[in-house]
Amino acid sequence: MHYVEFGKENNNIILLLHGGGLSWWNYEDVAKSLQNDYHVILPILDGHAKSEKPFTTIEDNAEEIIAFIDAHWGGSVFLIGGLSLGGQILLEILSQRHDICKYAIIESALVIPSKLTYSMIKPAFGSCYGLIQYKWFSKLQFKSLKIKPDLFDCYFRDTCAISKNDMIAFLQANSLYSLKKSIKNCTAKVHIFVGEKENIAMQKSAKIIHQALQESVLHVLPDLYHGEFSINKGIDYANKIREINGC
Repeated sequence: MHYVEFGKENNNIILLLHGGGLSWWNYEDVAKSLQNDYHVILPILDGHAKSEKPFTTIEDNAEEIIAFIDAHWGGSVFLIGGLSLGGQILLEILSQRHDICKYAIIESALVIPSKLTYSMIKPAFGSCYGLIQYKWFSKLQFKSLKIKPDLFDCYFRDTCAISKNDMIAFLQANSLYSLKKSIKNCTAKVHIFVGEKENIAMQKSAKIIHQALQESVLHVLPDLYHGEFSINKGIDYANKIREINGC
């Protein structure tokens, strides 16, 4: 597994799992803000630029993260966070290993499966995948994602490096994921974040997760779209981690 690290000299381990089609830079501002106090590890998910494996399933990615934590950190870490696809992988991790972290931050994770969306992904990308190599097209996509402008070069570079098969695979997995019943056994203190301006399915998903994890805390972020909290408001995200930890 490839990953980027900040604050290696610190003992409290934080893992942050990026969104689909993005990479470790999803959390760069967060990591830089926390590096004096925490050891922040930013894994690169399967099927993404510079990853070692093609994307298979959310469950496989979760198992890889668990194995990584077992091998390097004695089976548990201080906090795990995840955005969108990364948030789904985090939910799966918490379903498979209830005590793997003390705290968890789930941002904008979809848990309402859509067979219609699933069926549309492959034909849609079959016809337009080649366009991602053109900057004009990537800029249109990038603008629709509401990502801050200075990350475009990272986005363009890494999106171009994702194969069509991998992109289809993780988008289809994202569209069909649902919560496992075993999530109720999670012992982590879970905070769920969703943007006020996200779509209805995402807002409903946040409520479903909150209901499944009765001790969790649900935060609706005013005026924010999908992914803006961790990507565009990294300092605020880092401060929320400190607040959750009582620092």
